[in-house]
Amino acid sequence: MTTLETPETSPAFARRHIGPSTADVAAMLQTIGAPSLAELIAQTVPGSILAPGQLTFGPALTEPEAIAHLRCVAAKNKVLTSLIGQGYYNTLTPAVIQRNILENPAWYTAYTPYQPEISQGRLEALINFQTMITDLTGLDIANASLLDEATAAAEAMAMAKRGASAESAQSTTFFVDQNCHPQTIAVLRTRATALDWTLEIGDPAGLQPEVVFGAILQYPGTNGHITDYRAAIAALHAAGAIAVLATDPLALTLLASPGELGADLAIGSTQRFGVPLGYGGPHAAFLATNDSFKRNLPGRLVGVSIDARGNQAYRLALQTREQHIRREKATSNICTAQVLLAVMAGMYAVYHGPEGLKAIASRIHALTAKLAAGINSLGLQVEPEAFFDTITFLSGSEAQTEAIHQRAIAAGINLRRIPATAGQPNRIGISLDETSTPQLLEKLWSCLGGTIPYSEVSATETIPASLRRATSYLQHPVFNQYHSETEMLRYMRRLSDRDLALDRAMIPLGSCTMKLNATTEMLPISWPEFSSIHPFVPADQAQGYAAMIAALEVRLCEITGYDAFSFQPNSGAQGEYAGLLAVNAYHASRNQAHRRICLIPASAHGTNPASAQMASMEVVGVRCDANGNVDVEDLREKAAKYADILACVMITYPSTHGVFEEQIREICEIVHAAGGQVYLDGANLNAQVGLVYPGKFGADVSHLNLHKTFCIPHGGGGPGVGPIGVRAHLAPFLPGHPELNAASPVGPVSAAPYGSASILAISYAYLLLMGGEGLTRATEVAILNANYIAQRLDPHFPVLYKNHNGRVAHECILDPRALKNTTGVTVDDLAKRLIDYGFHAPTMSFPVAGTLMVEPTESESKAEIDRFCDAMIQIRHEISAIERGDHKVEDSPLRHAPHTVHDIADDTWSRPYSRAQGCFPPTSRRTDKYWSPVNRIDNAYGDRNLFCSCPPIAEYCETVSE
Repeated sequence: MTTLETPETSPAFARRHIGPSTADVAAMLQTIGAPSLAELIAQTVPGSILAPGQLTFGPALTEPEAIAHLRCVAAKNKVLTSLIGQGYYNTLTPAVIQRNILENPAWYTAYTPYQPEISQGRLEALINFQTMITDLTGLDIANASLLDEATAAAEAMAMAKRGASAESAQSTTFFVDQNCHPQTIAVLRTRATALDWTLEIGDPAGLQPEVVFGAILQYPGTNGHITDYRAAIAALHAAGAIAVLATDPLALTLLASPGELGADLAIGSTQRFGVPLGYGGPHAAFLATNDSFKRNLPGRLVGVSIDARGNQAYRLALQTREQHIRREKATSNICTAQVLLAVMAGMYAVYHGPEGLKAIASRIHALTAKLAAGINSLGLQVEPEAFFDTITFLSGSEAQTEAIHQRAIAAGINLRRIPATAGQPNRIGISLDETSTPQLLEKLWSCLGGTIPYSEVSATETIPASLRRATSYLQHPVFNQYHSETEMLRYMRRLSDRDLALDRAMIPLGSCTMKLNATTEMLPISWPEFSSIHPFVPADQAQGYAAMIAALEVRLCEITGYDAFSFQPNSGAQGEYAGLLAVNAYHASRNQAHRRICLIPASAHGTNPASAQMASMEVVGVRCDANGNVDVEDLREKAAKYADILACVMITYPSTHGVFEEQIREICEIVHAAGGQVYLDGANLNAQVGLVYPGKFGADVSHLNLHKTFCIPHGGGGPGVGPIGVRAHLAPFLPGHPELNAASPVGPVSAAPYGSASILAISYAYLLLMGGEGLTRATEVAILNANYIAQRLDPHFPVLYKNHNGRVAHECILDPRALKNTTGVTVDDLAKRLIDYGFHAPTMSFPVAGTLMVEPTESESKAEIDRFCDAMIQIRHEISAIERGDHKVEDSPLRHAPHTVHDIADDTWSRPYSRAQGCFPPTSRRTDKYWSPVNRIDNAYGDRNLFCSCPPIAEYCETVSE
């Protein structure tokens, strides 16, 4: 085994990425009683699958070498002015937002705000985003973002099925406007096929509301059409069906809102609100709806509540919808959001304000009207007559059309190709945007054969009076007082100071792998060669992306033992879904489409059963034994019982119980013998890289969380990437995409062909910098760090599951449940008290209620791990004071945690412990202490009084003045 025992033999970057030094490793090994790192791994990983030292993809690069290599890759991309539209637009990211949000680790290293007291900054930013969406759409409530516009449409379709009247809900037909974006239609088709629903795609003029459970209409349409859908929506409602509008939030600054038109739901993308194209992502989509549908809303929802002092505080609302609670009964498998991108989009609206956004939209619209007038003057037929920023024109024969495209490309411009179809001639589409100029229009006219001075073209308003916006929006002070860069800078800094992210302290979340997101890895995402590429450009303009994706696939295949990868899924949940669709398609290709049983152990991730349900599989649970392993005999019995209809097993490895299951090969063999496939959830791959290879020990398909093992930052709850790896027999069933002309029998699961392509550069850089030896070392140290924590804390908080050698994998579960019985101290009390010590809590109550799951990763130093362990041990001493009867739990520092500056500044103090003990507990830092901005939040109050937009102006002003 290669263990890189001395710093001299370690790749330079690996020594910086991995926290413990050589001396630290030796000390930690001594503490846990292992003679060497190699022996620890042998005690931890089953010998039947352990195969270290097999990663061979070249030596690690230094940071300058990696940057030089990535520069060469980026140079293969060609950055043209893309006017392709189709839901993707050039935009201007305000520099103050780029530097202080996108490129700021205080924002991009944060985790999902499940601990709301230490997430108040990003929660306020998400409230801004939700308010922006509800204002622009004219609907009551919006979630905190979804993955992309196409998947938001699929979620809206599922909501429509649940929300339609009893009579309409009996239908399995959903109507889709033919003017929806092609990628949206394709993703809807994928979702509908899996659920045995039928899509009726056509002209809304021919919509028959009585035969559908809902309809989605595009406003404005993909070819620019602005249509008044009031009559169609009224007809849908009369039939008990649901109306969804797919829309553009920038257009809504000028157009009547979906709410005014009567829509029940509105979906779309906020990409053009300052978020770069990035060859397709990541971008923040949205879903807004009426209040009556709020409990069916997928994803995350931020609400307003109060803390223990009655002060306003933000939190995630309606948490019972989370997948790890509802499992196969969840209405969606989406458990994430695009938080970092939603924050950027919301800040774009804060910075520009309502008048600024309207000015941007008005300028784009005026330029588009002039463009259309100029093209008409050249004798070319432009449509539609009513439009916002997009037009098309007849382009003649194939040869004439291609000649126009080539002239445009020679001028540095990409136009949209709209090929001829039955009854429709060749057309070319043009979508203008925030970056468009009069000079660009003159170039376009020249490409069409005319020399027209911009100043000589006049145009008139094209938005019908009945569809012009008359209602106000973004009237809350937050959108009207931060328009200077000084004020904007301070506002974003003020919010980031309220949060606890990885740039401040260790985030020991089990199953979430909060490791270093190195600066060098992050740099390329801001380069225009990566950030300014439209996802539908001609292939020769994205050769850099093609080369990077191919190289990334080769490395991930070697790491996992799989034969092929798809990078399309833009979250782990989407990866699960895509993997299960591949399994379904494989069985169907063998005339075994009846195989629909999915075995899922109790230790699996919560999204697993939700994803299986979305793929029309029937979930059958499998027990776990007392040691946290899958009960192999129970699995064997159920595999035999359902052998004729078994589709697959979904297993997390190492399990969420924090152990490598010894019988993993046998588990795979049992399922294969029954005709099923093995889906191995790759969320815990950080314990496997360089040591074991799922594709070689029996797994058929896995999704990988690149935002975990491979260093894409969590961004406060997104972005994420969840590519799927498959063995060769499943490769033909990876998701296709209409822009790739892919022949896969499985349609797309995301809007863009390669999902959130721009952030793949982060993972690629990580692999270049670490090399095979560094990756193996990282896995070994991740396991060492977890076992060190388990050893130090087991006497104080028993470790729930260990293997027969007393070892854990890369994470461990601490069990304080007995203390609740004897003292009343809850897992919540432990989590909130850790805030006073300057730490984010471990994962709470998952996978075992009332426990804490800890994962340190390889990036944390021994000093930081010791600081965490010392804090936990000190908290145990505080519990002992309750056990001794020094005070009741209700009067303890644990129950009053987290302590704030309001506590230390109180004029009176009647608690049985001192201010110093409460606010500055032993082992905590005083000089640079992190102060929670709010006391403990009342979750029940927030759900009883659900309010999910910016607080009323009076309350907001009171908060700002504090």
